[in-house]
Amino acid sequence: MDPFLRAAIEEAEAGLAEGGIPIGSVLVRDGTIVGRGHNRRVQQGSSILHGEMDAIENAGRRSASFYRECTLYTTLSPCAMCSGAIRLYRIPRVVIGENQTFLGEERWLREHGVNVRVENDPRCIALMRQFIHEQPEVWNEDIGE
Repeated sequence: MDPFLRAAIEEAEAGLAEGGIPIGSVLVRDGTIVGRGHNRRVQQGSSILHGEMDAIENAGRRSASFYRECTLYTTLSPCAMCSGAIRLYRIPRVVIGENQTFLGEERWLREHGVNVRVENDPRCIALMRQFIHEQPEVWNEDIGE
């Protein structure tokens, strides 16, 4: 398995262990993780702390040219908000763990020149399916329905 997707899965598992939604993300530049994060909407009472947003935030204040050399790994297909951040910072590559439980804005990202790769990793799929089954009300309060 790709070590950076594995790191994103570890973030998703950390979020789940904290009582949150199991979506994780890492931002990578030159083979090094520069930002890690997971969905912390539940833990922080936040409306915007999705995994991708958390990873970008945790990368810190960076120049536009910095982001243009990054790849974002995320366990779940990015929603419209996270896709907007990917485009805003012109992150050129996104690796998605799975898009079976939720199909985000992959087409829109591709239309705007982002290289999108979907792995459909069984662990990513299982994490989300189990969470949606066990906590549909939490999933549905955001992008689930």
